[in-house]
Amino acid sequence: MDLQILISKKGTKVVTATNLHQVLQLLDHHYAVNIKKWLNDLYEFRDGIRKPVLKQDFAPRKLQDALLIEDYFLSIELAKQIVLRSNSKIKLKFAKYLLSLEEEEGIHEQFDKEQVLAVLDLVKSMSSVSYQENCERRHLKVYEDRNGGNASNWWQHRAEVLGYSPRDLHEMAQRQGKTYNGKSQRQLLMQVDKYEMIRTGVIDLFMAMGKNEHYARAMGDMAKAFAEELQIEIYDDREAVNLFTPSASAEPVIEMKKLENVLRMSA
Repeated sequence: MDLQILISKKGTKVVTATNLHQVLQLLDHHYAVNIKKWLNDLYEFRDGIRKPVLKQDFAPRKLQDALLIEDYFLSIELAKQIVLRSNSKIKLKFAKYLLSLEEEEGIHEQFDKEQVLAVLDLVKSMSSVSYQENCERRHLKVYEDRNGGNASNWWQHRAEVLGYSPRDLHEMAQRQGKTYNGKSQRQLLMQVDKYEMIRTGVIDLFMAMGKNEHYARAMGDMAKAFAEELQIEIYDDREAVNLFTPSASAEPVIEMKKLENVLRMSA
């Protein structure tokens, strides 16, 4: 049996709870218990850890035999979270499929004008290397706090979040005929893919804000696309800071507070 993807009245993709339960090959007589748990559990959504919200993440589905069985329309994001939590032996297949649907829809399609402008402002701020570094330090601080002050696996964690490792950058530099010996990761990026520096900074910022990896990467991808389109110039202002230059250390704090208010995703 295939997982059926439907289009809601709002034009978003959804699945039904009954169909999801069936394709996961869960026992029919467990449906009533499972659906109650699905709709009341805590999940790591793009906008934070919370319970599913009625008419945002799910909605009742009217059936002729509703007295016999309850059914619901589930958002793609909620369905993916449910699949990952399930005990199904074939959940990986459907989790990957639902993730691909999320990426196809594109996180930017859910943004209004004010949110897009906020991202554009963020892209401009990320043109400063000192700003990027500050966001990285804040991401590191959050990582340390979550790991009892231990940062021994920080670089491995960050590589997984960003989607590339120092070795990947070295190979990219080699393919482009550029040297990488003695260069930092940021210096390498400036050589091989300068707009990736903006993507990286945005991911660091959203991870520091407590967002999950999927959300942070999606925001980083959007910021990089804007930077490429606008041909944003990246400048290293770390050595140019003087008494007449505003401190960059406070900027990410202000940006984070503004983004918390503006960049709220609708499901």
